[in-house]
Amino acid sequence: MEKQQAICNKSLSDGGKDHVDDGSCEYVLSEILRVTARDKGNNHMDCINMYDVRLWDDYPSCGMNWPPDLTYVTPYLRRQDVKDALHVNPEKKTGWMECNGGVGGAFRAENSQPSVRLLPDLLSEVRIVLFSGEQDLICNHVGTEALIANLEWSGGRGFSQADGTPAPQRAWTFEGEPAGLYQEARNLTYVLFHNASHMVPFDFPRRSRDMLDRFMGVDVAAIGGEPADSRIDGDAGPPASAAPAANATSPEDEAAKLKQAEWRAYQRSGEVALVVVGSAAAAWAWFVWRERRRRRGYTGVLGADPGDDGAGARPVMAVLRRAAGARRDLEAADFDENELENLAGSKSKAGAADGHDMERERYSLGGDSEDEDGEDAKTPKANGHGG
Repeated sequence: MEKQQAICNKSLSDGGKDHVDDGSCEYVLSEILRVTARDKGNNHMDCINMYDVRLWDDYPSCGMNWPPDLTYVTPYLRRQDVKDALHVNPEKKTGWMECNGGVGGAFRAENSQPSVRLLPDLLSEVRIVLFSGEQDLICNHVGTEALIANLEWSGGRGFSQADGTPAPQRAWTFEGEPAGLYQEARNLTYVLFHNASHMVPFDFPRRSRDMLDRFMGVDVAAIGGEPADSRIDGDAGPPASAAPAANATSPEDEAAKLKQAEWRAYQRSGEVALVVVGSAAAAWAWFVWRERRRRRGYTGVLGADPGDDGAGARPVMAVLRRAAGARRDLEAADFDENELENLAGSKSKAGAADGHDMERERYSLGGDSEDEDGEDAKTPKANGHGG
C-alpha cells in the first residue's frame, strides 16, 4: 500500500493534481479492498465495506451490496404512481437505476479541474458546507480535512481566523447525544458526523436535516415544524424556534408582492405579444421584398450572391436542420436516455474492437459490480455512492 501511495504522490507532483481524478491514486482504494479480502471458507470471501469501515461485504463487492434498502429502491422508483408524483418526464423510456452507465460516463470529464482549484473562487462569493461521515473510507474525513488545511482562500490558509489562530472545533450535540464537530471560517463550514458512514443521511436523517437548516438559517418552527434540541458548544443558536425567519413577511406584504407579480406578468405578456406582432410584420415585409426581387431575377438565398445561379445558396431547411442538430445542454437533460444507452453501446463496441473493455471504465475504481446477468465482476469499483 505504501508503494502505491508513493506512485500516487509522484503522479500528483507531476501534474496529476490539476485533473479531476488520477488513475494511480484511485487504484489505492482498489488495493485496500483487495488486501483486506479474507477467506471465510466454503469458497467464500469478504472484504471491508468502503462505505462503512465497521462493516464487511462479499468480495469483490466490498460495499456495493450495502445498504440493504437498495433491494427496494429500484422497484419503488420505477412505480408509475411514484414517477407521476415526482413529475418524471413521461418520455423517459428507461427506468431508474442506481448506476446508469451513460450518465456515469458523462461525468468522466478527465480534463475538468478538481474541486481544490474551484473552491477558493467560490468561497469568495458564496457560503459552502462540507461534511463527512466518521466511518467512511471512500470519501474519508481525513482526506477532507487535509484538503481544507492546505487550501488557501479569502486571505487565509485552512481554518485560520483573522488573527491567524485556528478556528475552534466546536462540539455538536443532538437531542442530548454527541453528534459531531463544527468548524467555520471565511464562508466555509465543515461538519464531521460521529458514527456515520458515507451515507450520512441514511444513518442520521434528522441530524442531516438539522445541519442544512442551520446552514441556511431556516427556522423550523416558523414553517410548522418541531425544532430539535441541537446545540453547538451548548448553545442552541440558529435556527432557534423563538425568532421568526429572517425573510418572514406579513400577509399584507405578501399580498402587495402578489399584485406586483401579477402586474409584471401582464407587462411581460404585452411585450411578448408586441414582439410576435412585430416579427410577423417583419417576416411579411421580407417575403414581399423577396418576391419583388425574385421577379427582377434575384436568385440568392441566405447568403448567396446575385448572379451565381443559386450555386452558393444555403437551403433554408438545411440551415434549420443544422441548427436543430447543434450541441444540446447536457445539464438541462436536453436528450433522451436512449441516446445515452446507444452512446454507451457504441463506445463499448469501439472499445471491444481495440481489445479494450469499455464497461470496466465506467466507474472510477477500476472494476464493475454485478453485470446484467447478476454475476459479479472480478474487480471492485465505486458506484453512485461515491465521488
